[in-house]
Amino acid sequence: MALHETIAFALFAAITVGSSIGVVLMRDVWHSALLLGVALLSVAVHYVMLQAEFIAAMQVLVYVGGVLILITFAVMLTREPGPQEVAET
Repeated sequence: MALHETIAFALFAAITVGSSIGVVLMRDVWHSALLLGVALLSVAVHYVMLQAEFIAAMQVLVYVGGVLILITFAVMLTREPGPQEVAET
């Protein structure tokens, strides 16, 4: 493995682990969902590095495109209005 491939792997491994830890530790559900998207995209990059492009494409289409959008809609639709949003209505 060449040096630039090792550096890219280490960079994306750090991004994957960091964003996965952020998903668990984040208090705000919205930021947690965004970090989940980062983690899933970086896993797709790992698949590309392993020359499994089809699995990487399925990772992006199914998980990032489907599951993350579903989570985003669920977060937006089930959010309780804050004090300022209640006062405006």
